[in-house]
Amino acid sequence: MILGAVMRRQHIETVGATPRPEGRREMPRAARGFKARRRRNRVLKLAKGYRGGRSRLFRTATEAVDRGLAYAYRDRKARKRDFRRLWIARINAGTRANDMSYSQFIGGLKKANIELDRKVLSNMAILDAPAFSKLVQIAKSALA
Repeated sequence: MILGAVMRRQHIETVGATPRPEGRREMPRAARGFKARRRRNRVLKLAKGYRGGRSRLFRTATEAVDRGLAYAYRDRKARKRDFRRLWIARINAGTRANDMSYSQFIGGLKKANIELDRKVLSNMAILDAPAFSKLVQIAKSALA
């Protein structure tokens, strides 16, 4: 009975151990500590404010941050287009109120050597209507 217990114990001890060829040593495991942690923390910091696991789990946070950065890059360009369209719509409304079209107005300003950008013209059309109508008159006279 005692001999059987000793045999079982020896069997259990030898099953877990993997035999290694003589003279070969295992390489130490590289934990990648500082650099990897810094990279992960940088991504998680960018994901701050995202909902659920997107702000806490590295893999999902990486996907969310990459997509967010791509959208941000794209939309910085789109914002410039959107504002230009808005300014043109406002200028067009102001020129139509003064019996002129937008394209004629811009052409007249170019002939009169008036170099105001569309943002300034848009603000003038909204905030300073009398000055804008003077600009329209200048553009009309330059075209005539």
